[in-house]
Amino acid sequence: MDTKEFRRRGKEMIDAIADYHDSIRSRPPLPSVEPGYLRKLLPQSAPTQPERWDDVFKDIERAIMPGVTHWQHPQFYAYYPVGFSYPSLLGEMLSQAIACVGFSWIASPACTELESIVMDWLAKAMQLPKHFLTSNESGEMQRGGGVIHGTASEAVLVALLAARMKTVRRIQEKDPCLSAPAIIGKLVAYGSEHVNMVVSSS
Repeated sequence: MDTKEFRRRGKEMIDAIADYHDSIRSRPPLPSVEPGYLRKLLPQSAPTQPERWDDVFKDIERAIMPGVTHWQHPQFYAYYPVGFSYPSLLGEMLSQAIACVGFSWIASPACTELESIVMDWLAKAMQLPKHFLTSNESGEMQRGGGVIHGTASEAVLVALLAARMKTVRRIQEKDPCLSAPAIIGKLVAYGSEHVNMVVSSS
């Protein structure tokens, strides 16, 4: 696919996305397929030759949509709300096009700094204490801030790890002779039966 075809196919995909959301009420919110349904609809091995985009596009309705749980459906009340907006889709397109990996500042200064700025916005909106901010009122960097996790599972895991480390350090301040493994082996995390399943797996 060259840039000329990408322009045309991209417009087709945007139309398909808009049509999907305009007609989402006509779809069942929960799929009625059985486990393993998709394996029957797709080849057993990866294609050895490129497929026509038209054929790939047809697979969306033929194979994928029958097994989709439509989280944006007005009658879908399970789990939790999912953030969606058309501007977010456009932002996702730009992010994918730039395709930067922001694991350090030099890897992508704009990516790293934008994340810090947005996290500060969020902290201020939530009226968190100032030590949660990455910069002070003069714009100077300071300790604090946070990161945007890819999933709730990541966020829960990091929170539990941070709580464990904080507890280990607190206990070691009282008894420096205790090693971290000895302390960790006795720690217990409590949660109710209503917590997300990721808590128990973390």
